[in-house]
Amino acid sequence: MAQLTHFDGKGDAHMVDVSDKQVTSRIAVATGAVKMQSETLSLVTDGTARKGDVLGVARLAGIMGAKKASELIPLCHPLPITKVAVELTPDPSLPGVRIEATVKTTGQTGVEMEALTAVSTAALTVYDMLKAAEKTMEITDIKVTLKDGGKSGRFEA
Repeated sequence: MAQLTHFDGKGDAHMVDVSDKQVTSRIAVATGAVKMQSETLSLVTDGTARKGDVLGVARLAGIMGAKKASELIPLCHPLPITKVAVELTPDPSLPGVRIEATVKTTGQTGVEMEALTAVSTAALTVYDMLKAAEKTMEITDIKVTLKDGGKSGRFEA
């Protein structure tokens, strides 16, 4: 098992020193979903949700979330993000909304936390915008599906 890098020799949490790492192009993709009743999904697809454009607002929230990851996650490095793309896709087979976030940077550490935060923030926004219609929605399956760049190379789920 790999050694956990966010703990020092005494077992105390610390921010990893990345100053000696190579600056490389890095990308991460994360996915997740918000499951809901078909009737609630219809509010999204028909554009009749009381709070407005659910997918548009959630997309913006996801982008903002990626940019704020280091402010929310104590040991996450602030990074110069070069791209954030958040896609929200209604899926009647869930039923619900599937979310995918892609984050890129050129830096000394990866952007997995930014991609995960983007998906999480977008999912929470979908929930917030629809909670008046349904409180039983589930935010599920948030995970990193791709990471590339840096010393550890490529990972695909």
